[in-house]
Amino acid sequence: MRTKKSNGMGWLFASPYLIYAIIFFAIPLVWSLYLSATDWNLISPEFNFEGISNYIKAMQSPGVQAAFFVTFKFMAVFVPLVIVSSILVAAIIHGLPRFKGIFLIGFFLPYLASGVVSSLIVKGLLSYNSPLNAFLRSNFGLDIDWLGSPFSALCVVAVIIAWKFTGYYALILTSGFESINTEIYEAAAIDGVSPWQRFWKITLPLLYPAIYTVLILSIGVTFGIFTEVYQLTGGGPNFATNTWQMEIFTQAFKNLQAGYASAVAIIASVVTFISIFVIRKLLELWGKRNGWV
Repeated sequence: MRTKKSNGMGWLFASPYLIYAIIFFAIPLVWSLYLSATDWNLISPEFNFEGISNYIKAMQSPGVQAAFFVTFKFMAVFVPLVIVSSILVAAIIHGLPRFKGIFLIGFFLPYLASGVVSSLIVKGLLSYNSPLNAFLRSNFGLDIDWLGSPFSALCVVAVIIAWKFTGYYALILTSGFESINTEIYEAAAIDGVSPWQRFWKITLPLLYPAIYTVLILSIGVTFGIFTEVYQLTGGGPNFATNTWQMEIFTQAFKNLQAGYASAVAIIASVVTFISIFVIRKLLELWGKRNGWV
């Protein structure tokens, strides 16, 4: 039976995280909710109460509407790309006879790289006078404006972030591969099951928990993109890469509309929560329908 002393020890050990959550989550959330109902300009100590006008304005804003659709467009490109590349990397590493840890570290390093640095390198590689574009113009007559076209700009950002996260997700999937009993594959080989059938009938179902985790993590990433977009496109061209974080930054620090930016942030949080909740339920239904969970 639990005693007051044991309960007190539990609260004591949990207190660092609770204090952290209160200071860096609860208080900023309450303050943001309050600011979203004001016209604070980030500079003046005085501001007026506006009620829900900021939310109404945000719903009608082209920037907010673009951020909503851009997130799901980016999700449609980024998530399949990073899932496929992560599974391939994990499968290759899993098949190595030795030095798996070294290769995993090598693929994981891009995750630790600065987003600012990698974005600036890519921006230089895709500039008009870069060796890549010079080669394409001279040999194929192609003059591609990588960051000036809505579709290509979105794909460039998706590829950069997929490159960054592939190693991290491959680490999770490799642990999933390692947990699969090899005797199952040996029995399937004896029964004459083809490699493709082994992947769909054995590997994929047994790897589902790891794939589910990676899917949820990658979907969450799409709602928090900022650094690469800020460095490469600034949200353009014509709002084609205007993410939620980019819209919040623009309104708060460029247009000095902190109250309005807080309303956009609250809307983004609600959209993120609902989207991930719905997608998670669909993934769970998909897994149950196939008998994987």
